[in-house]
Amino acid sequence: MTPPPGWYRDPSAPHLERWWDGTAWSEHRRAPGTTAQPPATGGGTGRVKVVALAAAGAVLAAAIATGTVVLGGDDGGTEAKTPPTAVGSTAVPPSAPPSASEPSADDPAVVEDQLNGITFPLLDGWVRPQYIADDDVMMTTDGTYDCPGDPGVCRRGQVISRTVTVNDETSPEVLAKEDISDAADAAYDRDRAGKRPFGGIESHRLVESGPVAVAGRAGYFVRWRVETAEGPGGYVQSLVFPSTVGTESPVLVRFVFDAGEDGPPLADMDRITKGIRPVGDAGTGGGVGSSIGP
Repeated sequence: MTPPPGWYRDPSAPHLERWWDGTAWSEHRRAPGTTAQPPATGGGTGRVKVVALAAAGAVLAAAIATGTVVLGGDDGGTEAKTPPTAVGSTAVPPSAPPSASEPSADDPAVVEDQLNGITFPLLDGWVRPQYIADDDVMMTTDGTYDCPGDPGVCRRGQVISRTVTVNDETSPEVLAKEDISDAADAAYDRDRAGKRPFGGIESHRLVESGPVAVAGRAGYFVRWRVETAEGPGGYVQSLVFPSTVGTESPVLVRFVFDAGEDGPPLADMDRITKGIRPVGDAGTGGGVGSSIGP
């Protein structure tokens, strides 16, 4: 009784999907959400193999359900025999749930923000913060490089989460529009030590802004493209939405992505936003492009 052939989450690489041929894992993998034809198999077409496996599975299931196999005896009677245990069969590992299921809070591909009661998807190329003193940094891109401006170490991308407590304002739109300038300065102008790792900001422009559903709540985001004196510059985004726990205080999530070929894909901002979930509630919808009320 094994799942039929199909794409399932790869137990050795949860950020990828792997082809299960009905009896064993193949070496074919793909990124979730992409379309890929089932790999070609020997000994006939994929449909024939699926039908054959389904038929074999039905026979095996029937034998297990009845618990007996009737065989003709020498005396013309019948004798009940227990079905033999299959030898050399391959079962689906318990760590391979269908790819359609969402990760839970203890999944290694999820980062949890306990203070605000949300989780972030840890995409390929992203890691949990290492050697960073700020507690509100949820994840960074893997690896560092020498800053193009003042001496120091820079990272290609960061995602920061914090609770808005500076004032009594609760409007996600107002808070996001107020924060974006500070987010840009903190990322690309001056750091806490007063240094300018990118030589300072020379200009910025609005890329996109608007309402967005995050973890089932109505939020708002503002995204800027920032040009710096040194280096390729980057993108910053301020995202604000009500918390799903406690007093529902506004949650502020900042995205900092370097531009250029070495920066993380800009689409990761939308993918991470869409993957934000309340802790313990993997089925909540949301994300850029989700429909929300006025």
